[in-house]
This record gives sequence, structure tokens and C-alpha cells, in this order.
Amino acid sequence: MEQQKTATREGYGKALLELGRKNKNVVVVDADLGDSTKAEYFGKEFPERFFTVGIAEQNMVGVAAGISVTGKIPYASTFAIFSERAFELVRNVVARNKLNVKLCGSHAGITTGEDGKSAQAIEDIAIYRALPNMIVLQPADSVEAEKMVFALADYNGPSYMRVHRTAFPAIHSPDFKFEIGKGEILREGKDAVIFASGTMVHEALKASDILKNKGVNVYVVNISTIKPIDSKLIIELAKKTNCVITAEDHNIIGGLGSAVAEVLCENYPCKMKRIGVQDVYGESGKPDELYKKYGLDAESIAEDVMKAVRKK
Repeated sequence: MEQQKTATREGYGKALLELGRKNKNVVVVDADLGDSTKAEYFGKEFPERFFTVGIAEQNMVGVAAGISVTGKIPYASTFAIFSERAFELVRNVVARNKLNVKLCGSHAGITTGEDGKSAQAIEDIAIYRALPNMIVLQPADSVEAEKMVFALADYNGPSYMRVHRTAFPAIHSPDFKFEIGKGEILREGKDAVIFASGTMVHEALKASDILKNKGVNVYVVNISTIKPIDSKLIIELAKKTNCVITAEDHNIIGGLGSAVAEVLCENYPCKMKRIGVQDVYGESGKPDELYKKYGLDAESIAEDVMKAVRKK
């Protein structure tokens, strides 16, 4: 029997509703996409704390910023690609002043699928990671997404949480404990380590099964906090394997691969391969077909890992 699949955006919406019931200071601002971001779950039960500003992302950020200075905790959500329209406000108002705004970008990466390149954000991690004071998170499943929403309520400062449209099976149990800034070892190995984030954690786990059948054992690590990244764990596993692979549904420039490379080049240079979108735009298609075409599927990851291990 196939395991039930749920998108991380569903986890985001479900957690907002649960958090709203427990914390009356939580407020949600949305840019006319509550049905897609799943922020509407909160809005239906707490209409007095739910503000939809229309297709006006700059206004969404400005309203959230204003609400934050009153002591409330605003979560502001839209599609990842549309959040970029408000970048100046995020930079100059939210991040620069370290305001307690929780920005969520849904439908990220080429896994957004049929909507095509104009809707597939492949640069958002790079954009927000470059902002001082901003933390950047990306859950691997809906359970982790729920835990993130609650963790952010306890974190005082600006954040960007990246979630997805495509549904995947749960990796974590309901009692999983998420901690900002900590990587998570999902599989043990010795020949290489795959640091993956978001949807690519699932592909990395499948790739590890393929590799095991070929006699290659790899660590699989879920990096759900891309900033601040878990440098200690990255260095530790690089020293153990001397072969590092990163896997992300994002441009290889500026995302997880860049973050891991920055850690290693200053602390422990070793063999490294970045798997991700190779500085090109996506196209319209089914998510699994796009992953195969752009080398993000489990088989392609396993092949790249084999090549890297042979070159060690």
C-alpha cells in the first residue's frame, strides 16, 4: 500500500491553524493566494486575524512589518516567485530592522511543474540567504513544515520559509523535534555524504537505496536550515567521507550547494559535486519528468555520486 503523500504547503497551512488556536498574537497576511498557500485554513477560523491584501506583494510585506512592531507575530505568504516582487521591502524594512516577520514562499522550484519557468522560483534561496539577519528554512516533508511554523513563532527575527506544491510521503514521525540551525542525519554511510534540502531529500534517500545495491554506502543528511547552516556537521561528515554531494531544487548558484561549498573551502576542502538546476530556467511539464530531464531524480543522483566516489 502506497504511503500517503502530502505537500509541505499543506503542513504550513495546518500548522498556522493550530498555532492560531494556541497563540492569539499570531496574524496571517496573504497576497490573494490563500487557497494555494493553504493560509486560508487560518483565515476561515480567524477572519479577524487574517488579512488578504490582494495581488500586492509589496503591500503584504509592508502590512506584515507594521503588524510586527505592535508585538504581534505576522506570517506573510505568497508564491515564492511573487515574493521577489517585494524584495526591496523585505530588505530595507524587514531584514534591515530585524523585524519579526515570517515570510513563506510556496510553489518553489521546478517541481511546481506545469506552471512553467515564469512560476518556478529557482533563485529565492540565494536572494534571501544574502540578507543579513534573515534565516532561511526549507522542510523535507509536511511534518517538518508544521514543526517549523511553531519554531518560528518562538524565534524573534525575520525568516524565509520555502515550501512546495508537490506532495511527498512523510519522512518524519509526528513526535519529530525540529531545531533551527541543525542538520539531520537520515542515513548512515562511509563512501560519501549527500546534503539535501526540501523535495530533494526524498530523491537522495531513493538514490541511497540504489547505491547500496551497488555496494556504495552514503550518508543522507536533511539540511532544512540553509541559513544558519550546520557547519559543524558538514565539516564532520566531509572529514569522514572526503566526498560531498549537495542536492537541491534550486539554481546551483547561491543555494544549498554554494552554502556547503563556502563552509568546506574555508575549513576542509574535499571532493564535491553540486546537484541542482544548472543555471538554466525550467519549463512546463510534470514534476517527475522535469526532475529526470534536469538531473534531479534519484537515478541521476546515484550516477553522479558513483562518479564522485570513483574520483576520490
